[in-house]
Amino acid sequence: MKRGMTVQNFFGISMADHKEVMRGIERHPGVQYPVLTPNLQGFHSAIAAGATEVSVFGAASESFSKMNINCSIEESIERFEEVTKSARNMNIPVRGYVSCALGCPYEGNVVPDKVAEVSKRLYSMGCYEISLGDTIGVGTPGSMKKMLEAVMKEIPLSALAVHCHDTYGQALANILTAIQMGVAVVDSSVAGLGGCPYAKGAAGNVATEDVIYMLNGLGISTGVNLCAVMEAGNFICTALNKKTNSKVAQASFSTRTTN
Repeated sequence: MKRGMTVQNFFGISMADHKEVMRGIERHPGVQYPVLTPNLQGFHSAIAAGATEVSVFGAASESFSKMNINCSIEESIERFEEVTKSARNMNIPVRGYVSCALGCPYEGNVVPDKVAEVSKRLYSMGCYEISLGDTIGVGTPGSMKKMLEAVMKEIPLSALAVHCHDTYGQALANILTAIQMGVAVVDSSVAGLGGCPYAKGAAGNVATEDVIYMLNGLGISTGVNLCAVMEAGNFICTALNKKTNSKVAQASFSTRTTN
């Protein structure tokens, strides 16, 4: 999948029954199935469940870090260093996340330099890629540009990804800004499902369907079948009795019904 623009179809697991979930996955070549691991105990549990890649998730906001993973930024870095050290010894790749890169539900604006600092520390400890998350979806193309400019001074562009929630309808615009600045990896969620229990009112991550549609329109190849993703979104939304958050899926299925 890593050709042209990469849409990261990650399957992150952090729930108590992750062992059953991992056993039930039908794995496919070229697809990554990382497990979210906030500490060393979580790492060993993930490996025991069959994980071949893990992710650590920090934040650029002290308040959010304490709410999300129950520790300060500094404490989280210490925990992540233990995880990356163990992962390195086992040849397990580690991806890093920085939440609240464009705003925090508790502290408001987040200084770009703080995002750059946390990103640099994650990259320095061995995370092969740093995903910059607009956790509450308050970012705009302007704030995305300023944040990326700060982070790109510390981290190679090839090691950066963006993770945009669509609370204020700015996700695609922010992603386009990142692409124009050279970012080639975008996190997304089928049907735009998800959210964050510690970010009240935040929408899910941007819909994979909408990202693919935009990239197709830009002539950027992802290797992802848009129709197949829409069918997958329809399947999970039906199972969960939820309406898809994808504008592309809504329009496409509406057209089918009309016809």
